[in-house]
Amino acid sequence: MSLAEKISISSAIFFFVVGLVTGIWKYIEIARSEKATAPVYVDVLHRATLLYSFACMILFALSGLSVYSDLVNTISVLAVVAFFVFANSTYLIHGILKDTDNQFEKPYRLGPVKLPGFLIHGSMFALIAGELVGTLVLAMGALTRIWGT
Repeated sequence: MSLAEKISISSAIFFFVVGLVTGIWKYIEIARSEKATAPVYVDVLHRATLLYSFACMILFALSGLSVYSDLVNTISVLAVVAFFVFANSTYLIHGILKDTDNQFEKPYRLGPVKLPGFLIHGSMFALIAGELVGTLVLAMGALTRIWGT
């Protein structure tokens, strides 16, 4: 098994377990709430981690099929997974702090701290680029194997 595949499957397991654990957190918040709801970012974190676990399984399949070197595939997988972790980290922080129900609402906040717009939008641009480029590299490698050159 290649390093890219090992990272992908390990990440899938990690995100799935975190998804299950955050489901417990979500349930506790729902049980404590008068409206039977969890804070928005607790809910978002729970759903995102479960979805990212399955996304990592797709990365596993793509990296296993890719014609590219393990180095290229590993860098691509790491780029995607790193931004999955980054996104979930922001959800976790907002879930713990219960500081917003929309992280893109102005003024941008992280707890009591106001964040500059360039930081929020710059990190989103990097996330979009990293996830998309990493996935496209793996997809092109897999499609090249499937369909030939």
